[in-house]
Amino acid sequence: MRLIQSINKFDVRMFLACVNTRHQQQLSRVARSISKTGDGYAQLGLPLCVYVMGVSQGLAYFGAVIISFAAWLPAYWVLKNTCRRKRPPAAIPTFSAAIIASDEFSFPSGHTAAAFLLATMTVLFFGAVGIPLFIWATAVGASRVILGVHFPTDTLAGASLGIGIAHLGHSIVTAI
Repeated sequence: MRLIQSINKFDVRMFLACVNTRHQQQLSRVARSISKTGDGYAQLGLPLCVYVMGVSQGLAYFGAVIISFAAWLPAYWVLKNTCRRKRPPAAIPTFSAAIIASDEFSFPSGHTAAAFLLATMTVLFFGAVGIPLFIWATAVGASRVILGVHFPTDTLAGASLGIGIAHLGHSIVTAI
């Protein structure tokens, strides 16, 4: 229990260092735009476009993404509602987020998980061409911290969840 408290204290310090900069207003504007790209449209749109364009392995890629998101959603929901970690505005009384989160709990970051799932799946299917999606996924995770709706470890857990589920989905589809 003491280890968790130490991690939480460090996490709060890191969070406050991220959101208490003199450039917070400008960062929030950029972060808002980046965060919106992680709302889910890319996670469905990219695989659908790849499939419709007839790219080699497009159907397998599309199927793997669908299977992975079907596995991700319940895993994410269970984690979110089991851990029940308060979001920064609820955990830090003097803090106010730049946006209002869509749900009550913070851990793990769903936006980050979904972005890393898509990035990982793209690299697993298409190699290095998908690497820029990791930059995007990292930016999505950072935007959630900058906007004040997640602690840094929420995004690390989200990234880990997305990467793990993508590997699982990829292994299922390639085994068929």
